[in-house]
Parts: sequence; C-alpha cells; structure tokens
Amino acid sequence: MAALEAQKYTPAEEAEIQQWISNAETLKSGAADQSVLDTLNADLSTRTTVLGTKPSKADIAVYEAVAPLVKAWTPEERTGQQGRPNIVRLVDFVQNSPLFGLDVADADKIAVDAEEILYVKPPVDAKAEKERLKKEKAAAALAAAAAAGGEQTLVDRTKQVAGAVADMATAAKDKVVDAVAGAKQQKPKKEKKEKQQRAPAPPPPPTVLSPCLIDLRVGHILKAIKHPEADSLYVSTIAMGDKPGTDDTTEYEGQVCRTVCSGLNGLVPLEEMQGRKVVVVCNLKPVKMRGIKSSAMVLAASPKIKEGEADDHKGPVELVTPPADAKAGERVYFDGWKGEPEKVLNPKKKIWETFQPGFTITDDLEVAFDAGVVKELEGKEGLGKLLTESGGVCTVKSLKGGQVR
Repeated sequence: MAALEAQKYTPAEEAEIQQWISNAETLKSGAADQSVLDTLNADLSTRTTVLGTKPSKADIAVYEAVAPLVKAWTPEERTGQQGRPNIVRLVDFVQNSPLFGLDVADADKIAVDAEEILYVKPPVDAKAEKERLKKEKAAAALAAAAAAGGEQTLVDRTKQVAGAVADMATAAKDKVVDAVAGAKQQKPKKEKKEKQQRAPAPPPPPTVLSPCLIDLRVGHILKAIKHPEADSLYVSTIAMGDKPGTDDTTEYEGQVCRTVCSGLNGLVPLEEMQGRKVVVVCNLKPVKMRGIKSSAMVLAASPKIKEGEADDHKGPVELVTPPADAKAGERVYFDGWKGEPEKVLNPKKKIWETFQPGFTITDDLEVAFDAGVVKELEGKEGLGKLLTESGGVCTVKSLKGGQVR
C-alpha cells in the first residue's frame, strides 16, 4: 500500500474516489442493475485506473466488488460483442500490479487470458460519424417543424410581409437604375482596355527521388491482439504522433492512435508486441485486411532472400527498435537522406517498392539504407543509418545482413 499512500489527490479526485467506493458498495450489495456495470465498462474504456492514470483505493474497492462477477462470466460476457472487456482488464491489472499491494495468491486470482478477444470494435471513421450526426440533427429539426403545425401559418404570414417589402424595394431600385442609365446614354463610352493575359502558373518542381519521401516515425504500441478473422495477423493500437481529428485515427487511453494490422502472428510472440516502441511507415494508403482498416505498417527485419530462393515469409523476424528514450511520433530518417515526406504515397508511383530493397542491417545490427542497391539512384552509393530526430540509431536484435520491410 506504500505506493498508494505516496499518491497525492486533488479535491476533485478525492470526491471521485468516494463516488467510486460508493458505487462499489452498491455492486457488492447486489442492488445494482446491469446498467451500472455497463457504465463502469464505458468509463474504463479510456482509463487505465478508475481515476485515469493514478492508482487509488477506489481501484481496490471496485476490484473487490466485481472480481466475483468476472470469475463467473462466460468468455462471451467478458470479451464478446456485448461483453465488458474493460472491467476484465481492470481486475487483471489490480490483482497483478504491486501498486495496490494486494498480494493475491495465484490460486485466488481470476484467470484472464489476454489473447482471448472474441470481438474487436471496428475503428470509428471520423468523417462518417460527423456526417451521421449531421443527418440525425437535420431529421430532428424536420420532425420538430412538423410537430409545430400551429406555428406554420404565422411563418407563412411573416414570409408574405417580407416578400411585399422586398417587392417595394426592388421597384424603387429599378427607378434609380433607369435614371442612371438615361444619364449614361449622354456620355461617350470609354474604350475598353484589352485584358492582359496572365502568364500560366509554373509547373510544380519534379519530385526528387529519395527515401525521405517515406514517412517513418517512432510508434508506441499501446495494445496488440490477434485478428479475429485471420490467423496470421495481429491488430495493434499504435500512437504515432498524429493530431486529434486526423483521418483514420481514434483515441485510446488519452492518446491519438491508428489501427495497424501486421502479418506477425506466429513470427513474433504477442507479449513482445505489448507496450513497446517500434518504427512505423505512416504514409502508405490505408487498406482493409479481413474487415479491419490498417492505416500504417510496422517495420521488421528478416534474413535476406538469396537469389533463386522463394520468399516463404517463415522468418525468423525481429522488430526494428528505436532508442528507448525516443518519443511516439518522433520523425525517423536515413542519415544523408533527410527531407519532407509525401503526405500519402501514390501507389502508382511505387515509392515504397523502389526504396525498400535498400533497407538493410549492418554488422553492428543497425538499420541502414544502401543507396547502391536502388538502381533508380544510379551513381549514388554509401550507407545511411536509420536515425531518430534526437540522434539515436534504430537497431534489431541479431539479424546481421538482413532485410527490413
């Protein structure tokens, strides 16, 4: 409990803690209906603890109230489409974290399988959601107008009066225009000046071929699960420095994130995907993978395919790792090839396909770009290490001479 005793809370947080403890007592008594659990699950969807990020005695009170319920729930009640997975996550967090000092014996812990996710909520399309709300608002306005039938006559009369006033104003305007036109007829017309033709806008400068056109950034995986419809895929929720409201993003645990599908299931253990830093390609065109839109790509290394060999994608595979102190969203670039990336890579130009063959691993296990491998860069040679803006080098564990993709 020492960790909790060291915490300091604002008066507002103290009030919230007492409210959570009161809610927990209601749940313990059995007097609460199912809507209380639904509300609790919804509140925890964007929070690590009941306060958000700070641990408190309210977490313990909620754990003691809901743990017996979670223990009796079926897999569908835990993580199905109508389940309450956020409550399950809090129970697992409190019973295992030393922050709360519960020291629950293994035999008494609620068994929670982190890989058993029966339903993944599709990411919200911000534009579609905005359009839906706009249509609902318009429909509600029409319904309100139809219900106010008694007021329609008054509106019509108001429009008639306004129309009459507008007609009078138009008639007065016509008289003034006629008088001005008569006066103009007595004056000689001025010769019109010939319009000078505008010079055509200069064409945009040609795109300089460079690996900097690929938007590489540090990504922080906040959560990764197995794809419910594809055995070879993981579905990861990754923060990569996007601004709120960016297309194809959603908010998770207070951070703006993208959903990313990776063909790493069976090649990288799921536990290695949790809470770690990676390097992501951020400007590929989003694609749907078995019903889930993937809006970026995680970089990983594998042995280089020898000439004549088939690429069986069997691995081994190692994730590209940025320096430990790198921040989510930090720009990553190859030394000697720094520049502004394209907003979205045009698939027809095949920028990624052009430069990816030059992504390699040095004998020091550093990720680098070999210009001599890319035939489109004829005459250019040398290696450029993959660096973060803060100057750190991105590496892999052991695959010397491997390829990165």
